[in-house]
Amino acid sequence: MDKCSERLTVFFEDPFWVGIFELEQDGHLSACKITFGAEPRDWEIRDFILREYDHLRFSPAVAAAAKEKTVNPKRRQREAHRHLETVGIGTKAQQALKMQQEQNKRNRKVNSRAQKLAEQERLFDLKQQKKRAKHRGR
Repeated sequence: MDKCSERLTVFFEDPFWVGIFELEQDGHLSACKITFGAEPRDWEIRDFILREYDHLRFSPAVAAAAKEKTVNPKRRQREAHRHLETVGIGTKAQQALKMQQEQNKRNRKVNSRAQKLAEQERLFDLKQQKKRAKHRGR
């Protein structure tokens, strides 16, 4: 599917008002410059487009770089804050201590999980022994 976009920019270039038509099609950009003279009104621009657009001579197409999508400034600020938070503590010694703390935390989790499973298994074995003892009639 062909993607085509057109844009008209009107600005004052001393001593005349100038309009630039930009035609972007399939990643290529063509332009056409129109001199209006006095400041054109909206309805005059509309009439000019309707009457004269077919007669405009656009420049040869050049490759147009894809525009980066603009990001809301508040979003950029939030992303910057998130990035700064993930960097963490500043000095090397503090970073080493933090890594050691994280390692100890992981080890503690592993050990407590193993203890918890061992305790559950021990309680399950006790229940099984009680069941067997009741079944035997003791």
